[in-house]
Amino acid sequence: MSMSRNPLRPALLAAARSACLEQAVTRMPVTRGLVDRFVAGDTTDAVLAVVRALRQQSLSVTVDYLGEDITRPEQAQQVVREYETLLRALSDLGSDTPDDRPRPLEVSVKLSALGRSLPGTGQDTALAHARTIVEAAAARGIWVTFDAEDHTTTDSTLAIVRELRRDHPDTVGTVLQAYLRRTEADCEEFADAGARIRLCKGAYDEPATVAHRGRRDVDAAYLRCLRILMAGKGYPMVATHDPALIGSAALLATTARRGTDDFEYQMLYGVRAEEQARLAGLGQRLRVYVPFGDQWYAYFVRRLAERPANLMFFLRAAAPRK
Repeated sequence: MSMSRNPLRPALLAAARSACLEQAVTRMPVTRGLVDRFVAGDTTDAVLAVVRALRQQSLSVTVDYLGEDITRPEQAQQVVREYETLLRALSDLGSDTPDDRPRPLEVSVKLSALGRSLPGTGQDTALAHARTIVEAAAARGIWVTFDAEDHTTTDSTLAIVRELRRDHPDTVGTVLQAYLRRTEADCEEFADAGARIRLCKGAYDEPATVAHRGRRDVDAAYLRCLRILMAGKGYPMVATHDPALIGSAALLATTARRGTDDFEYQMLYGVRAEEQARLAGLGQRLRVYVPFGDQWYAYFVRRLAERPANLMFFLRAAAPRK
C-alpha cells in the first residue's frame, strides 16, 4: 500500500517473481515466524479467527486469498472455489451494518489469480470467474475489490471492473495506484461514476515512463488523486500507513464535507496496529487488509521491499548463529 524508502526495493520486487528464490525462502524455518506477522494463516478457518478478532475491535476487514500468475485453467477454478468457501464463511459472521452504509466485510481479488494470463481466452476467463465471485458476494452483502497489479494489466482490470459494475455497482470496487501517471484521469472517471476506489501509492517497480518514482513525486500524486476522489461521487478508501497522508486525508474529507461513513482508511494486517486502533478509537472507519493462503511468497517479499525494518528483521533472524 505504500512506496518504500528501501534502496533494495527493485531487487526485492524482482525476487518476488523468482521461482528459485521462492523455493529457498519458503524452506527456511525462520521465514514462517515473520510471515505470520503479515499473513493470517493458510486456511479459511485461520483467517476467520483473525477476522472475528478484528471485528470485535470495531475494525472493518478485507480478505485476500493469496495467489497470482495462474498458468492453468484448473488453478483459476480452484481460486474461485476458495472464494466461494470464504464468502459462505464470512456471511455466517453476520453484519451489524445496513446495506446502505459501508459494509464491514470485503474480499480482495487479483484477476491474475482468475486466469487472466491464460493464452487466448484469459480476459474472458477472468471476467467469467470474477462475475461468479461478485454474484456470490452480492447475495451476501459483501463487497468485492479488484486489486491492481503491474501497469501492463491496468486497462484489462478497469475494463472488467466497468463491465461488472453495470450489474453490481454497489458491490464492485477497484484499486488505483497513485504513482502511475495515468491515475489522475482514472480517478476522474471512476469518481464521476460513483465508484468505490482504494487508492494506494503502488507496489511494483514501474519504469519512469509510466510512473512517478521519487518519494515526493509519488506523495504529491497521491494527494492530487485523493483530492479528486474526495470531491467526487464515489467512496474513497485511503490505503496508506503514511502519517502525513493520513492527516491530509482527514483535511480533504472535511473540506469535501464527508462524514465517517463517506470514506475510510485501509491498512495492512500486521502493520501499524497501534495507529489502526487509534483511528478506530477516534470513530474513523478503518479497514484491515488480511491476506491468507499458502501462496504467500510474492506478497511477503513485497512487504519486505516496502520497509527496511521488515527486511533487516528477516535477515537478522535468518543469519547463521555462531
